[in-house]
Formats: sequence, C-alpha cells, structure tokens
Amino acid sequence: MAHPVRVEGVMHPASAVTIIVPAFNEAGTIGETLASLNALHSPAAEIIVVDDCSTDQTGDIARRAGATVIRPERNTGSKAGAQTFALDRVRTPLCLVLDADTTLAPDALDHLTRAFADPAIAAACTTVLPRSTGSIWERGRYVEYLFAFTFYKQVQDQWDAPLISSGCCSMYRTEAVRAAGGWSARTMAEDMDLTWTLYQQGWRTRFVAAALCRPLEPNSWTFLARQLRRWSHGFVQNVRLHWRGILPVPYLRSAIAVAAWDAALASLVYLLVLPVLALGFWNPWFLLGYVIDIPAILVPVLVGAAPHGEMRKALLCIPAFFALRTVNAAFFLRALFDEVILRRPLLVYEKGH
Repeated sequence: MAHPVRVEGVMHPASAVTIIVPAFNEAGTIGETLASLNALHSPAAEIIVVDDCSTDQTGDIARRAGATVIRPERNTGSKAGAQTFALDRVRTPLCLVLDADTTLAPDALDHLTRAFADPAIAAACTTVLPRSTGSIWERGRYVEYLFAFTFYKQVQDQWDAPLISSGCCSMYRTEAVRAAGGWSARTMAEDMDLTWTLYQQGWRTRFVAAALCRPLEPNSWTFLARQLRRWSHGFVQNVRLHWRGILPVPYLRSAIAVAAWDAALASLVYLLVLPVLALGFWNPWFLLGYVIDIPAILVPVLVGAAPHGEMRKALLCIPAFFALRTVNAAFFLRALFDEVILRRPLLVYEKGH
C-alpha cells in the first residue's frame, strides 16, 4: 500500500491563526493558560475566550489578559458547544482550540502552522504531557501520555492518520471545520467525532511531535471518574456513529480496529481473565500478567521523557500507570455495557479536567 504523499502549499504565519479557549468557571486556571499564549514566540491574530456563562471571574481574568471575551445568552452545555459558538468570529484561515486549563509551549504555534503547508491537512495535534504529577492519577496519566505520544501517535502520523486530533489542543483549517458543522455535541468526545468526520470528507490529519501543550489532569477520583466516563462512552458512541463511514477509509478503520480490540481485550484480561486464572489455579504467577509488558512500555516512555529531562520522573511514575490502566479497563467495559447492551447512552456532559 502506497504511503500518502505530502504536498507543499501555502506556508501560514502565526498571524493566520485565531485561538479559541472554551471556559466555564475556570478562574483558577485560565490566567496561566492566557499567560502562555501571550508568551508565544509568534503571536496569534486573536485570542477568543468563550465565557460559557461562568459564575466566577473567568471572563474578567480573560479580559485583563488581553483576550477577546464572548459570552452566549445561556450555557451551551458542553465544550463542543462553546467552541462552535466562537467559530463565526474566526476570520483567519486557521484556528486553534485550547482547553482553559492547558498551557502551550512558546514555539508550539510555529510548529503547528507548518503542517498546513500541505493543503490536504485539516487538523494538527500536539504532544500532550500533564503539567502536574502530584497524585497517583496524574502520575499514571503522565506515563500513559508518554507512551501514546512517543509510540502510537508517531506510527499513526506516518500515515497522516492520528486516531484523534486531541481536544485539549489542536489546530484546524477553518474552512474544514465550518464545512463539518463545527464541533458536534452528539457524542461525549467532540474531538474524536470531528477528526473522524474530517477523514470521511477526504481530509488528513497530522501529529506534530515538536509542539507541546501541558494540561492539568485529574488529581482526584471525582475528576478522574468524570473524565474516563466521558472518554469511554465517547469512544463507543463514535464507533457506533461513524462505523459505516470509516470502513472505506483504510488507515482510519485499521487504527480504530486496533484501538477497539486492544481496549476490549485488555479490559477483559485485566478485570476477568487474570484474576480467574490466579484464583482458579491458586497460582499467583498468573498475576505477573499485569506487569509482563513493562519492558515494552518502558522503552518508549523513557525515549519520550528524555528530551524533556524527565527520565527519573518517568521511572517513578511507572507504578501509577498500572493502577490507572486497571481503572481505564473498568470504565471502558462499563461504557461498552451501557451503550451497547443496555442502550443507555451517556447524554450529559460533566465538566472535569
């Protein structure tokens, strides 16, 4: 199978970018987010903060930081709704969406805009690393991201087909997003929904490893549960919504098939097969299955941590990754059961980091 051909076209400067920051009650985090945007090596044309009817000082903080603040008449109900509300205000060929609890590296905009020299590219996503690793869940997510962005995303990018253009930070070709109808709230994973829609419309996506963003990840069980519930249900919802459309897209269908198989099989092995084998045969050696893949995980994790000078931190965070992986499995199986067997889809977007 031939590798996709990358074509050089118009090089866009950072001034061709509008940054959209959806925000609901983010007074505690949006200041740092906007400070990182004001420190970009090449400034964007405009920073639009969508104050989604916050009840705190989110809007005031954003105005003092120099952002354009817009506010809908009523809360849009989701991040997707807030981002789409801002789309009519965008006058530049490119737009970047950034979560209100996420900071952007000073050179990220420069790296991302280069991807759009290829006129077939509609979206480009960044490397994502947690800003804090204080809790077990943050440490687990740190290793999870290092592995995903050092291995999975790199492989997917070789075919211009990252599975998701990450919702916490991605740049888009404005015309492509408008043609897709903006960010839809029909699933709990608007980033996945838009990415797969763009593929089906003939566009391609890039992963730009040199661009870095750092979000705040869940530091408590409450926030983690909300996030994993959204992500797990969102994946199942998008597979059900898009499966007919993704079958003709070879790179996408392969990536989704691998991801779905891995999630379902790994979840069953972690939560059912290994405990049954260990208890049924009274042999604790079966429990080594929980950690048998440490070498395969450790190599890309350390390779990803090295450029940031964080190899020691990565090693210390490894145990937390296995705890998080078990929790991920439980939430995925529950979402699969609710969405497919019980036909009880998750319909309410719960805010959480």
